[in-house]
Amino acid sequence: MNCFQPADILLPQGVDMNKWAVIACDQFSSEPEYWQRVRAYVGDAPSALHLIFPEAELRQEPEKRIAAIKTQMTAYERSGLFRLLENSFVYVERLLSDGTLRRGLVGRLDLERYDYAAHTDASVRATERTVVERIPPRVRIRENASLELPHVLLLCDDEEDRILSPLASGRQELLYDLDLMEGGGHIRGWLIRDEAADALCGRIEQYEARTRERYAALSGSPMLYAVGDGNHSLATAKACYEALRARLGPEEAKRHPARYALVELENLHDEAQHFEPIHRIVTQTDVPALMEAVRRELGAEEGACLHWVSGNREGELRLDPGLGQITVGILQGFLDRWLEKHPGEIDYIHGEESLRRLAQKENGIGFLLPKVEKDAFFRSIMADGVLPRKTFSMGSARDKRYYLEARRIK
Repeated sequence: MNCFQPADILLPQGVDMNKWAVIACDQFSSEPEYWQRVRAYVGDAPSALHLIFPEAELRQEPEKRIAAIKTQMTAYERSGLFRLLENSFVYVERLLSDGTLRRGLVGRLDLERYDYAAHTDASVRATERTVVERIPPRVRIRENASLELPHVLLLCDDEEDRILSPLASGRQELLYDLDLMEGGGHIRGWLIRDEAADALCGRIEQYEARTRERYAALSGSPMLYAVGDGNHSLATAKACYEALRARLGPEEAKRHPARYALVELENLHDEAQHFEPIHRIVTQTDVPALMEAVRRELGAEEGACLHWVSGNREGELRLDPGLGQITVGILQGFLDRWLEKHPGEIDYIHGEESLRRLAQKENGIGFLLPKVEKDAFFRSIMADGVLPRKTFSMGSARDKRYYLEARRIK
């Protein structure tokens, strides 16, 4: 069986889709005002907002909120809110905030083929280091939940664009067509099933075979797909499935819907696929002392340029190339060491504008990181393992996946 397959997809019907679709829960984690605006706009209307736990609000009565989420899932199902699309894909066209069109395909990923370890021979791998400490809180949200909503973006290395390009002319039923709230652009989704889904599965199988052959010399077990976004959510799904395997046994677990996770597959080589850096900010710290340590430990006359912002001041620092090849790796290692010995909190910020605004706070400093080149992306992960955690983001914060589809996992 292919790693990526059609799924039994649930889609809301008879609701205001503009209020239903909300952005991935891990976005705007340092901007609770964003989520306050979303809550004010949605109100009590049926919405994916009531089925997720935004990270900006994780400290707000977590146990009560998690229980309410699971209760709401059951209520939506019993009310007949969802339409079931059996054994189907959803082909997605997303008009991004910059006017470019990004294509994707919603289906299910086999978690038995995925591993987030730094070095693995799994067919589906993380692109960045997984922080295992972030998994247990997410498990509490997913375990015993009846539904999952996807914001994971899966990448294929389809240079000739054989999987997605035929779908532009072979569309079936239009499922949704709407503007996304808070400047998220526009999105449309079409149903792909029956003969069209069978043909698509054939193209996916051919892609997997081509990719194995293409990278056979580099790796005995080549990577077929890379998790571009939402890896901690996928790692959480994997952890829940492994717990299920331990409880039910391997054979029974293989037949359970929790063996799979709903994701959106996108082509690494899509022209609209932009890899944006994820910036760092450290707050509640001694900024002058931190900067002195940065210059002392990392600085050099030549090397990659690191741009920093603190209040109304900003500047650049050359990094010693002997410390590593990747700017974010050098900086992250330093910040980890600093925070082990000094007060301060680190956050990971999408977008230069947001970082500059947050860096205006007293006792805070932000670091602007360079873009990641996507050429030889798969090769580098197979050769060197995963990138440092939160190295890049696929597009700007507002271009992240919005929750629309759902799937039963219980």
